[in-house]
Amino acid sequence: MGFVSTILGFCGFGIGVSCGLTIGYYLFIYFQPCDVKDPVIRPLVERDSKSLQQLLSEIPLWVKCPDYDRVDWLNKFLEYMWPYLDKAICRTAKDIAAPIIAEQIPKYKIDSVEFETLTLGSLPPTFQGMKVYVTEEKELIMEPSIKWAANPNVTVAVKAFGLKATVQVVDLQVFAAPRITLKPLVPSFPCFANIFVSLMEKPHVDFGLKLLGADLMSIRGLYRFVQETIKDQVANMYLWPKTLEVQILDPSKAMKKPVGVLHVKILRAMNLKKKDLLGASDPYVKLKLTESKLPSKKTPVRHKNLNPEWNEEFNMVVKDPESQALELSVYDWEQIGKHDKMGMNVIPLKDLTPDESKTMTLNLLKNMDANDAQNDKDRGQIMVELTYKPFKEDELPKDFEDNDAAHKVPEGTPPGGGVLVIIVHEAQDVEGKHHTNPYVKILFKGEERKTKQVKKNRDPRWGEEFTFVLEEPPVNDRLHMEVVSTSTRIGLLHPKETLGYVDINLSDVVSNKRINEKYHLIDSKNGRLQVELQWRTAS
Repeated sequence: MGFVSTILGFCGFGIGVSCGLTIGYYLFIYFQPCDVKDPVIRPLVERDSKSLQQLLSEIPLWVKCPDYDRVDWLNKFLEYMWPYLDKAICRTAKDIAAPIIAEQIPKYKIDSVEFETLTLGSLPPTFQGMKVYVTEEKELIMEPSIKWAANPNVTVAVKAFGLKATVQVVDLQVFAAPRITLKPLVPSFPCFANIFVSLMEKPHVDFGLKLLGADLMSIRGLYRFVQETIKDQVANMYLWPKTLEVQILDPSKAMKKPVGVLHVKILRAMNLKKKDLLGASDPYVKLKLTESKLPSKKTPVRHKNLNPEWNEEFNMVVKDPESQALELSVYDWEQIGKHDKMGMNVIPLKDLTPDESKTMTLNLLKNMDANDAQNDKDRGQIMVELTYKPFKEDELPKDFEDNDAAHKVPEGTPPGGGVLVIIVHEAQDVEGKHHTNPYVKILFKGEERKTKQVKKNRDPRWGEEFTFVLEEPPVNDRLHMEVVSTSTRIGLLHPKETLGYVDINLSDVVSNKRINEKYHLIDSKNGRLQVELQWRTAS
């Protein structure tokens, strides 16, 4: 009897469900509500003032205020750049916060405060519009309207008395109207010396705050208190006319124009000390003017020589001969690893007589600290010839910075020959199957050169220069360049692998004197290698 009841129960359930679905579908199809009407679409001019007021907050700022310009291009730029800006901003925030946290936590008997996660999310801020002011001063004033509805994941772990608590910031919203002033405008990149930031009104800040998984902002009264406190604190610091000032350049130095040229001739070095355990050192000289943002210049490497001769000449732009100095550093070139510093010295330009050549022999020091006892140790000497030539006119000759590429070839270069210069700039989209720690191997005329290794990087940058002295132009020669990755772990099954290679015909380099191109790597899916080639002759 129980079995029969069970069978009948299942049948009744199936029939009931089927009947219910059929009746429900019939009612849904044939009994539509009769009070639903199509929406009425009317022009804005026919709307009443109350309706317009409700819509006003949704209208873009550049529509309501003609003084504001559309900046869709900037929003598009932020959209593409945001994944990279997010990482850069978070890394900077960590670097700024670390010393502040380390200084403050001992006061509150806290063991540690650290970021477990720190990301600003996938949604970038958007600019609703931007107003630009034109003044008679050397300044640029911008007032953007910024809205940011973000999805950050900021988790801070606090450890104290053997306990750990995590605080998480989520669902961030920021509406702000800052005034950004770039001044003074100067003729040195980035063309402004300071950034001044003020808020034209109190910002709107809204966020969720989770402690041990519970949302603290849901506590009655706490949400409004925290929001108003943040508004007041930020307003007290940055509400106009108060400003946040960020110095980019020293205005007194940025406004200075070039006043002359320093001609430097690196003659030779004497009695250098061995850095290598076996054999002699491979010295070269780096030279740079202080207070200059230009990269250092370098002489060629003299292999296995403790008394090298260079006779290399360089021209350097001088902006302030009273404060600038020439810094000379001698390094021992290493095929792998960091180059060892053999010694250095500095020559103040104020010690030079204008238009008068001066030959100087300087002792190499460890550093410029007069109280360092290690500077008494003999490191060898370097001999240089310097001539400071002031400009007769106020203007710098056109393209002077590039004229240093007058690139004189070293003495002893065979007649009819020259110097092939290979500058390995960077690679892009290189990736190994097992590891990506790339360096570039150069093979030319049976000689092999290598750049330094960059660890865990698919877009490495090197900026390294290699030179080959040749007896004749390499019109029929090819240059083989290979991007290689080696494992940083001992005992791995795949210690080395090739990420791609390229063979370059040098006939075009001889005819054009200089080529700077990105080459697609063979045996690489998307890899490219940027190489600059120069052919320098005495003529």
